[in-house]
Formats: sequence, structure tokens, C-alpha cells
Amino acid sequence: MNLHLSDDQRMMRENFARFLTEESSMQRVRAAQPKGFDPALWQGLAEMGAFSMRVPEEAGGLGLGVLDAVVLMEEVGRTLASGPIAETLVATRLLALLGTEANGAVLDKSVQGQAVITLAYHDLAEAPVQWVAGGAVAHYVIARQGDMVVLVDVAGIDAREEDNLASTPIAELNLAAAPKTPLAEDGHGITLFNQAIEEWKLLVAAALSGLSREAVQLASAYACEREAFGQPIGTYQALSHPLADRITDIDGGKYFIWKAIHDIAHGESDAAAQVSLAAWWSARTAGKAVLHALHVFGGYGLTTEYDIYLYNLRAKDWSLILGDPERLLEEGGRRLYAGETAELPDVGEVSIDFDLGEQAHQMAAELDDFFTKTLTPELKAKAHYSFDGFDAGVHKKLAEAKLLFPDWPVEWGGRAAPPYSMSALSHIWEKHGWSHHAVGTTSMVGTMIRRFGSDELKRDVLSKIVSGDVICSLGYSEPHAGSDVFAAKTRATRDGDGWRIDGSKMFTSGANIAQYVLMLTRTNTEVAKHKGLTMFVVPLDAPGVEVQPVYTFQEERTNITYYEGVKIPDSYRLGDVDAGLKVMAAGLELEHGGGSFAGHQRAMVDAAAELCRDITYGGRPLIEDPHALKRLAKSMAHFYLTEMIARRSLWSAVEKLPNLGYGPMAKMFSSEKFLEDAADLLDLTAPYSLANREGPAGELNLCYRHAQGTTIYGGTSEIHRSMIAERALGLPRSRAK
Repeated sequence: MNLHLSDDQRMMRENFARFLTEESSMQRVRAAQPKGFDPALWQGLAEMGAFSMRVPEEAGGLGLGVLDAVVLMEEVGRTLASGPIAETLVATRLLALLGTEANGAVLDKSVQGQAVITLAYHDLAEAPVQWVAGGAVAHYVIARQGDMVVLVDVAGIDAREEDNLASTPIAELNLAAAPKTPLAEDGHGITLFNQAIEEWKLLVAAALSGLSREAVQLASAYACEREAFGQPIGTYQALSHPLADRITDIDGGKYFIWKAIHDIAHGESDAAAQVSLAAWWSARTAGKAVLHALHVFGGYGLTTEYDIYLYNLRAKDWSLILGDPERLLEEGGRRLYAGETAELPDVGEVSIDFDLGEQAHQMAAELDDFFTKTLTPELKAKAHYSFDGFDAGVHKKLAEAKLLFPDWPVEWGGRAAPPYSMSALSHIWEKHGWSHHAVGTTSMVGTMIRRFGSDELKRDVLSKIVSGDVICSLGYSEPHAGSDVFAAKTRATRDGDGWRIDGSKMFTSGANIAQYVLMLTRTNTEVAKHKGLTMFVVPLDAPGVEVQPVYTFQEERTNITYYEGVKIPDSYRLGDVDAGLKVMAAGLELEHGGGSFAGHQRAMVDAAAELCRDITYGGRPLIEDPHALKRLAKSMAHFYLTEMIARRSLWSAVEKLPNLGYGPMAKMFSSEKFLEDAADLLDLTAPYSLANREGPAGELNLCYRHAQGTTIYGGTSEIHRSMIAERALGLPRSRAK
């Protein structure tokens, strides 16, 4: 997997970033109003090769790919560059591909910045009068007219300027009345024109992504400077948490656009739907980003002294030029579920790669084969997403096949599998619906024993973990404290050469079937509460341990566990006394490492689609209803975004990039969208979805209940939002010190 831009792309980004920072400063953007066009900027972009970027080399252009153009458009969005740049990038390429000697001069003038050329989005045969991006300053418009593609000379159209929301050069033009030159009169021309429209969607989406990011960065910087009640306003979660949501949405959208380009290049069947959904998501995200960003500025955001209003208005302008963005969501639904096809552009060279690699595929195939052979119908009937689906026999066989903890060192029963292989394996667990809970918690405990455990603990416990003979649960939360682990009151006191433990733990899932629990205890009350903690591995069959069930409406069992006078040797301690925070941090690092619920999300959407095919609505299958297609498409978009955010987290960890909250982003976004879509798809397919019967209805029923807890597992979404705000946006700490 590789999400690094090429050296040439990074250099290009830096060059355009420097140029646009200077030539499209906010002063220049303001000066370009009300027309919304900066001739000097336009000429400068042409001289840097922007408008020849997508023109093939044989036509005198640079012959660069769509990803190169996306890199430029992100900078265009960041600086609100004035003019129909995305349209001209696409139009110059289209003109070159439809090239004739007659329009060669027009192409030359366009790439040199001496003429502005843009696109009409709708067929002139159906919409002779239509809104055109850049129409107020354009010299030429490429349009479709029935079975033809024509070049419309609009230079002679008068009175094109009109005040508009964001002071951009959009205009409503009567294209039917302007002179036209045929460019193509066959199906090939229409194909190229349709490809250009799809490329344009990606470029505008990239511009909106860059705009959104800058708006949120401006708001975050202001939230660090502005004080209220004696502290920066960024400490207030009412401001920081929405910004954390927005930067997560923006990051996901950026890589969604990249994925769409990647999948076009690789001929993926759903690439066309991804184009529509990525464009919809960027428009939706931009609207939310500028809204929250302006809100951070308060009343000052309404004044023209602050730049944030420029981003607010421009976000709407770029989002709406094609019409209501919800139509893009409808389009994505038709492409996913109604068989609608689209002509996709030649995206050129794509340096990025979302593939996990051959080793990952081989290990995934091995695990897939293992589950196919091992999981009998009886075992499949027992399967459950929680600890309740655990089977000791399968667990033991996984250990024997060295598939239980494949990322562990070979000497500890693993294969030293790299992170990409582990990600591929997780998809196989999800594919077969086999619970990974016991493996996940046991792996965490085993890893901490390897790092911090005594030789005796490794001999007594770790060896049994490796052989698949025991599993472990986690004892962090307490009945009165919830997620505040620093409030732990379960005491560990010296007792001769060992320790005595007294207290209780809540949500010790799996304790009823596990042999050990990893326990956080209070060993010192005379120091700061986060300094007086120590970690132990406690046998659950020790005298004084009591496990009581706690049942959830998610059809799973968790536990409350009590410890009264439980004796354990000092060798079962992890790390130094009163240094439990260091040990726990290692565990939380594993827990917050970027896991997602993508597999559950995909299974849920597939179940909903299947049920929509079975349900009759208005005399036809519900799957044919446009409203249903939109909602299914929205949930699929959330799945794609979850995958991208999680992949970025995985990749950045492998590359050892700075930790900017990528893991918390993956967990928070995934769980929140799982919860949102579980409720929405339950509504969509009601009342059938209320039935807890075998098949898609039961799947949706369970997903709705399961999703409730995902925003709590491993830390609530609120905790993760705080982490994202601090790490990704540099906002001040909002939690108690």
C-alpha cells in the first residue's frame, strides 16, 4: 500500500501552493469581486502549465493524470482561486481529444491563458439556456447538443454578469443563440464528453476538500487564540468536537477521491458509483465545515473583516453549480443498485496504491480456507459477534495453525506477520462472521506480558496463551467510574511476598469463559491518582473471585466481577509498582490503533439491499424506489469512507508518520456511521426489519442493537473526538488533567 504522492507530484504541489498563496491571497480574492475573476492569476496559472496539464503530449500538453489535477485543485480550494479552473482543466483536454485543425487555435489560446474555455453540463437540446461555471468571463463553452459535441463561441453574448451568492463568474447563458462549431458528430464524441463530466466531478470535489480543510484550520487557529472565561475557547468541547468531526470527514473525503481515481485505473466495477458518492460527500462536507468554522468565530464570522465568510459562500457556489448535490447521491444509488453505467475518463498514471500486497492476500487465502473447512453448520449456528460466539475447539485449532496471533514473533507462536497482512486477515474473520473478541483481548494481554511480564508469568500464562489453551479478559472499568480509569478504586495491597486484591470491575466481557483478567488497580493513594496505579494479571479461578452476568439488549453477555481477598504472587505484576499508566498506555495504543467496523457496515448494507429486493412498495420492489436507492447509497458511501480512514491509519502507522489522531478517527467515524446507518436502514425496511428472523431482517435487527455499543467500546466517541481535536487540529486539551 502506498499513499505517498510521487516526487514530481509533491514538487508540483509545493510550486502551486507557493504561487497560489501569493497570487490568490484573500486580498486578491476580495479584489476580484464582484466578477470573481483575476486575469493576472489566470495568466500565471497558464504560464505554470496548469491548463495544459491534462492535454495529451501529442497535442502539445503535459499529459498528466487526474491525480495530478486533483493535487492542483486541492490548492485551488485552499486559496479560493478565482475562475473556472476545474472546468478549464477538463475542457482543454476534451478539446484536444476532439481535435481538429479548425479548433487548434482555440486550444492554443486556452492553454496559454489568452482565452477562457469552460463546459456546459446539460444537453443543449434539452436546456438551451443554462447556468455555466465561468460563463460570465468565458470565450468558449464545450457542450453536448443531442448526438453532437459543439464548441460554442460565447464572446459575443452581452450582459452576462449577474450578482450571485459568492461573487463568482457563474452566468445563465442562452447557448442556443450563440455561434457553434461541431467538434464531433458520433458516439465517440459523446463518450469523451461524458468522461469529461465525470472527471470534472472529481476535480470540484478535490477543490471542496481543500476549501473545507482550510476553513477548519482557520477556525482551529482562532479557537486557540480567542479566550472566554479565562481560557481558550478551543477547550470547550461544544466547539472542538464538531471540528474534530469535520476534519475526520475531510480526511476521509480526500482519500475517497483518491480511491475513486485508483479504482477507475484498475477497472473496479463500482468505480463510477464512487465518483458520484465522492462528489456528493465533498459537497456535503464543505457545507458542514464552513458552517461550523464560521460558528467558532461567533459574531466576528459574520463580518467582512474575517476571511471565513469567503469560504462559507464559496463552498456553496462550487457545490451547487451542477444543482442539488443530493442528485449525486441518487446517481450513486442508481449506479450501485439499478445497473446504471457511466463513461469514465482515462485517469492516466496513478502512483498511489490501496492494495495490501501479495503476502497479505496469501495469508488471507489460507485463513479463508481454514474457516471454510473448520466452521461446520453447527459452529456457524453458534457464531456471534461478541464473546458469546467463542469456541474453544476452533481457538485451539487456530493456535495450532499459527493463525491465532500471526503478528507475534515466531518464537511466541506467531509468524511475524506485518500490519497489512493482519488487516487482510481481519476481513476474513468478518467474512465468515466469526467472533474475534477473545483473540483481540487475549492478544492484547499476551503482548503486554511479552513486554512487561516476569519470566514466571511468561511460563505460567503466556505459554498457555500461545498454545490456545486460555483466553483473557480486560478489567479496566469500575461501576462508579466508567471510562475514567484514573478513578480506579480496586485496591492491590502488599501481602507478604505477593498482593491482595479487593474491589470490583464492570464490563469484564468474557470473564465467564476466560482464565485470566488484565487488571488495573490502585496501589498508592498518597500520590496523584494517575501515578498510583499498577497492572496485574489475575487468575479468574482464584479464591475470592466472583463473576456475575450482565446482559445487554445487544444479545450479548458482559460481566461484573468482584474480588475479595484475592491473593496473587508479585510475579503476576506487569511493570513497576505505581507505574501502571505506562503499561496501560501500551494497551490503549493497541486498542486505539485504528480498528473499524467496516465489515459490519458492509454486511449491514448488503442485508438492507437484499431486503429491499424482497419488499414490495407501491406495486414494485422497494429497491427500485429512488428514495431507497439514495439511502442505500449513503450507507455505502459511509462504508467506503470508513475503509479509507482506516487504511490511512494503517498506512501511516506502517510508515511511522506523525500520529495526528488517525486511529481515533477510524474508530470514531466507523462507529458513528454504523450507528447512524443501522437506524436509518432499519427505518427504510420497516416493519420487516423488526422481525428477528433468520436472513436479512434479522441481520438488520441485530446490527441496530450491536451498533449502539460500538460508540462506547474502546473509549467513547467523545473521548476520541477530544483526541482528534488535540492531535489533528492542535486544539488545547479539553479533558481534566
